[in-house]
Amino acid sequence: MKTVLITGANRGIGLKFVEYYCQHNWQVYATYRDEHHTLLDRTTQYENLTLLKVDVSDIASVAKLKHSMTGITLNLLINNAGTYGPKGHGFGQTSTEQVDQWQDVFAINTIAPMLITEALCKNLQFGAPAKVAFVSSKMGSINDNSSGGSYIYRSSKTALNSVVKSLSVDLAQYDISVVSLHPGWVKTRMGGDSALIDTNTSVTGMTKVIEHLTPEQSGQFINFDGTQLTW
Repeated sequence: MKTVLITGANRGIGLKFVEYYCQHNWQVYATYRDEHHTLLDRTTQYENLTLLKVDVSDIASVAKLKHSMTGITLNLLINNAGTYGPKGHGFGQTSTEQVDQWQDVFAINTIAPMLITEALCKNLQFGAPAKVAFVSSKMGSINDNSSGGSYIYRSSKTALNSVVKSLSVDLAQYDISVVSLHPGWVKTRMGGDSALIDTNTSVTGMTKVIEHLTPEQSGQFINFDGTQLTW
């Protein structure tokens, strides 16, 4: 039985990842921050699911996760936890409050995935050849930015993509491949009702990309449909 750890698994894309891998007979470790969520109901449905309460942006909480995972083999890590932050933040609106919010978004979207990957690197080495998938966004693509705005979210995902590229170099020695994924515009609390695809379409596509990811593709930015994206 292969093993995966999924962060931010309490709803939306993360929850769908949990359901997919549980149904495909993986041992699934799923992290959450809020006690009141649908994920808790899944523990009665899936015997191969273990829940872990983690605040991914808190170093002490990540340290506890590392300790609880001691000796466990991981074949796959999915860094899914993320936040959009304040919407409608445009040029000329950067107040002290906005700066604090910007830092919070970076802590969750950019720094936390790095902390989690560092904490679980030994587990991934046990499962090598292993893979790490980072749920990013095409809004982090500099080439694709033709509409401007969304400074906070865009910059956090651009920075995440840079982290992924560096990790692809640093983790190659451990036979660990990494990939930055665009999930599509998905109908979730973040994506809204106007989004183009549902979580099932998004996750089905991303899991195929992860399954077929090769070491040669490590460090790439890939759409949920398998097409490569520009930075």
